[in-house]
Amino acid sequence: MAVGLASFIREVPDFPERGVLFRDITPLLGDAGALRDAHDSLAEPWHALDVDVVVGIEARGFLLGPAVAERLGAGFAPIRKAGKLPRQTVSYSYDLEYGSDTIEMHRDAIAGGQRILVLDDVLATGGTAAAALALLGQLDATIIGLAFLLELEALKGRRRLAGHRVEATVVC
Repeated sequence: MAVGLASFIREVPDFPERGVLFRDITPLLGDAGALRDAHDSLAEPWHALDVDVVVGIEARGFLLGPAVAERLGAGFAPIRKAGKLPRQTVSYSYDLEYGSDTIEMHRDAIAGGQRILVLDDVLATGGTAAAALALLGQLDATIIGLAFLLELEALKGRRRLAGHRVEATVVC
């Protein structure tokens, strides 16, 4: 299934800046069969692990996360960029390849001890995923693992997620 899904991921050279090869998932999102297969593939490794909440990282984790949560019989909670959530939040600031950022989550989005699957579209350097883990640590979450549609293996993002189970549907 993953080999077939790879054909729906378009490579866009020099975006967002010169020298970067961007992986565009919009062709996959636009094909009903590929999208269904992506949701199924993302959920499959986690069925037996009693996930309580799938946490999707802004923004493309929002596109995939709710359907994966539904397949797992779990709820969904978003991690957003700073200033996007209306109630009391917890936040975490971190450095990226292109600068720095802050992510937030509603303080009451998950209860302490809930079993969490973190989901995003791409695992690159692992910085954003590691920040999500740090943020969830403030809420006493039990991290079951991390799921990604696409892993850019050459960027070695798994290193920053050491000690956690990581599953990627498409690895390139």
